[in-house]
Parts: sequence; C-alpha cells; structure tokens
Amino acid sequence: EDLCEHASTHFLHGPYPATHFGPKACILPNPTSVMHIQDPASQRLTWNKPPVNVLVIRKIRDESLVEPFKELCWFLVEEKQMMVYVERRVVEDIALTNDEGFGSIRNQLCTFREGYDDISDCIDLIICLGGDGTLLYASSLFQGSVPPVMAFHLGSLGFLTPFKFESYKTEVAKVFEGNAAITLRSRLKVKVVKDLLQRTGLPGQQQYLAHLCVCPQVLNEVVVDRGPSSYLSNVDLYLDGRLITSVQGDGVIVSTPTGSTAYAAAAGASMIHPNVPAIMVTPICPHSLSFRPIVVPAGVELMITLSPDARNTCWVSFDGRKRQEIRHGDCIKITTSCYPLPSICCHDLVYDWFESLAQCLHWNVRKKQARLADDVSQSSDTEN
Repeated sequence: EDLCEHASTHFLHGPYPATHFGPKACILPNPTSVMHIQDPASQRLTWNKPPVNVLVIRKIRDESLVEPFKELCWFLVEEKQMMVYVERRVVEDIALTNDEGFGSIRNQLCTFREGYDDISDCIDLIICLGGDGTLLYASSLFQGSVPPVMAFHLGSLGFLTPFKFESYKTEVAKVFEGNAAITLRSRLKVKVVKDLLQRTGLPGQQQYLAHLCVCPQVLNEVVVDRGPSSYLSNVDLYLDGRLITSVQGDGVIVSTPTGSTAYAAAAGASMIHPNVPAIMVTPICPHSLSFRPIVVPAGVELMITLSPDARNTCWVSFDGRKRQEIRHGDCIKITTSCYPLPSICCHDLVYDWFESLAQCLHWNVRKKQARLADDVSQSSDTEN
C-alpha cells in the first residue's frame, strides 16, 4: 500500500518519507532523533488570554504616516481599550506634539527607548506601519520569544507587509478574535567571538582573551564584506566545524528564507518560501565563475573567519545594523534560532508570498505571447 496516498495534500513539508527501501533495507531506528513538526498550512494564531498590550511601530521621518498612526492609536485606546506602547521619539514628533486634538490619546501612550527599556515580556501584539524596515526593527527589539506581528503596507516596497491600511479596523478586530493564519519566519542566532590581545606590561609577554559578543537575532541576513578596503575579502567558511570553501570577492551573505528576497536576491540567489527550513549562502561578486549560491539545512552551524593569508580585515552587519570589524582570530558563528518571528497573514502563507512576488518584485512579468491566427496555424500543420 502506498503510504504517500494517506498524506495530506496540504502538508507543506511534504509527506512523511518511507523508511524502508526495498525488501531488506531500512533506516536505523533512533527515537531520540525524532522531531514532530506542525504542518505550516495549519498554523493558526490563538490567544490563551485576551491581548492587552500592543506595540505600534511607525516608520520615522515620514509625514504621510502621521494621520494613519493617530487613527490607529485612537482606535486601539478608545474603542478597544488597549494599552499602546510606542517609541519615545515617535511621540516626540513635532506633528504630534502640536496636535491638541491628539493630546488626550498621546498622554495615555506608554513610551520606551531602544537599548534602555526592556519591553519584551509585556507586549502581546506588534502592529507595524511602514515598509519592511519596520518588521526588521520589530525583530531587533525581541531577542527571545517574539509576539505576533501584523504589518500594514505604508512604505516603499512592502514585501513583508501584506495588510492594507484602508481596512485596518476590520483586520485588527479579526486578529484580536484569533484564528488568523501565521507564517513562522525563521531567524538566525549569531555570535561574534573576538580575540582581544592584551599586553601584561612585561617585555615579550602577551595574553589572549576571548570575548563573546552575542549579536541581535537576525531576520533577513548576515552580511560579511570587504568594507572600505580595495582588496578582495578573503574569508573561510566552515560548516559544522569542517572547512567548506574560501570566499574571495566582495563578501558573502548568510540569509534566512525571508532574507532570500532581499540582498541575496540582488546577488543572484534563488527566492525561497519562508516556511522552507534552510539557510542560504550567497557570495557577493565572487572572483570565480563557478561559485554558485547554495542552500544548507537549517540545523547546521556556519562559521566565518578571516583566511590566514587575507590582506585586509572584513566587516559584518546584521539586518543592515550594528556593523563591526572582523580581524584575524575573530569568528562569526551562525545557526537557526529557536525563536522565529510569527508574521500574521492577510490571506494565507502561500497566497501572501506569491502576491508579494508579483506586486513588489514584478516576478516573471512579461508581455504575453500572441496566439497564431487560425489560418496561419492550419497552414503550418499542412506543411508539416
């Protein structure tokens, strides 16, 4: 009997593979290695308790978002009786401070400062107003578990922001009720280990200290590049402790499936659906005709170091932020985080992604080929 016939046609990870091969071969049973994964197509948001605290993230320095921001805050505070958190520099916008009509709502907003106030344990829902950058910023605020994120398309690209603001009241009310489809966007856990050379003060004596710097969880990509140097970057790439290759070029991108439609796509990588468990490695302008982008399993650990014969240092950034220099002896360790970003879908996780490909990136846009006229087609068939 064909086991695959019993698999759900909507199981996005595919059917459970058969473990017997031919009449005598099979996979060695190992109960400790079995991992049960929920079907992504059936992932629905629910609330254990009614949400109370909502974080509203607004794109800074965009006057067109002032009115939508005020409307949303009024709706959440007055109609839904929510406790609304916003960044302090948002409410200090002169367009809001000079608005007397918004003063009563403004006084009820809870403010925080990035890097000073920890709000990770008190937020139930995140609502983003702007472009994809607001979603990346939301990810950076939560180093552990991330609340559900609802993103409205009010920016320039909006690949990660599926909701339209015109119907925000209806859409937000649906999310509060629960049972919304969500996409679990995997993030990367990054550690930068730096060797700090310290001199003891005695001639000829040196002491090496290893300093561990845990960087923010990364939603899109880790980029290693040559920085301001005119030389090629020369870095070694390890996979689970084994040297895989050396990258000689402008750099290398290590990205999530979500990041596959960002910098990696511009560098020639394939675009991967965010529910595919994988890590992408994409070279940036490699000085090689055969260095193609690769996809590796999500569970591996990648390590990047400067090659011993590298002529210059390299630089690393995380979702375009916290850029720092990497020297000889330093290393960057990257693996998949166990804390994904739950992104609320407007329709479902398949439709939303292809809609973004078509609307934002104009994927496979081409003028349709005209059909042959009937008389030309018949003439061609006769000649053949």
